[in-house]
Amino acid sequence: MSKSDPTPTNDLENNLESLHAELRALIASSRQRLSSTVNAELSRLYWTVGRRLSTDLLSGERARYGAQLMQGLGEKLAREFGRGFEVKNLRRMVQFVQAFPDVEIVASLMRQLSWTHFLQLLPVKVEAARWYYAQQCVVECWSVRELRRQIERKGFERSELADTPMPPVSGEVISSAIFKDPYFLDFLGLSQGYDEADLEAAILLQLQAFILELGRGFAFVERKKRMVIDGEDFHLDLLFFHRRLRRLVAIELKLGRFKASHKGQMELYLRWLDKHERQSGEEAPIGLILCAESCREQIELLQTHKDGIAVAEYWTELPPKAELERKLHTALVEARERLARREVLVGGEKSN
Repeated sequence: MSKSDPTPTNDLENNLESLHAELRALIASSRQRLSSTVNAELSRLYWTVGRRLSTDLLSGERARYGAQLMQGLGEKLAREFGRGFEVKNLRRMVQFVQAFPDVEIVASLMRQLSWTHFLQLLPVKVEAARWYYAQQCVVECWSVRELRRQIERKGFERSELADTPMPPVSGEVISSAIFKDPYFLDFLGLSQGYDEADLEAAILLQLQAFILELGRGFAFVERKKRMVIDGEDFHLDLLFFHRRLRRLVAIELKLGRFKASHKGQMELYLRWLDKHERQSGEEAPIGLILCAESCREQIELLQTHKDGIAVAEYWTELPPKAELERKLHTALVEARERLARREVLVGGEKSN
């Protein structure tokens, strides 16, 4: 046997490494399934306990003294099964049932979300918001930390505000669910007097945080994308690719208010990208114009969504929580009023 020939010992070591890798993957996969099963069973138990407490102690005339009885029941259960069944946790189980009353619907969520996820959702008062966050947790695989961050930064309100100006339109190419309005860019740490170059540079320095704010699925492609049109150089600020939608996303940064000319500029960029950069199997590129201040009436009249263009504000400083909620609520009410007017006009045109 030559020195270069593999020895039985070497073969055994190689086989052992391969076996170790396979067994490691098997154990990790089994633990993951076990963890998911345990989480689902735990959530199911808590929902069932909450349902029994609601019907047996807290409904009808029993509600007057049911809370006192639940205190004693919690003490007994805590002695038998641990602090997880103290009265404060029993109340959370009741809230769980109140927040998610349909057992069939919540059963599907139990397989995807942990009890800790559900605890983050319980304080969300608006039912539509609660379901939005729950569904996003499933679709986007949000961790508990990311769910908490999205709730704190008003992800539902901003998503709804971005959705409202873009109702379904024949031939529409924008998937409004991927955009928000406004975008919070407070993490950039910009001082007063910044220009577009400063804004772009700060985004590139904080690229990971910027992509996190954009949302899941965005991948950075290029900055200052050069386009030569009629011998003249044009430069797109930022170019991303959205993996799930399989399309390029062009982003333009504007310091001031939105102008109608911004739409024409973005249309030019999108047509060029569609002609020169779009790959086989990809959908048509779409655009996002980020402005310091959007002009809702202009955007509505221009119908930017029909051309695959979304317009949103960016905020480099966040106001106090109460003011933030007020601003988002006001913007959402105004957006819904514009949408209602548009539907009336469209209905009138169809009847004629």
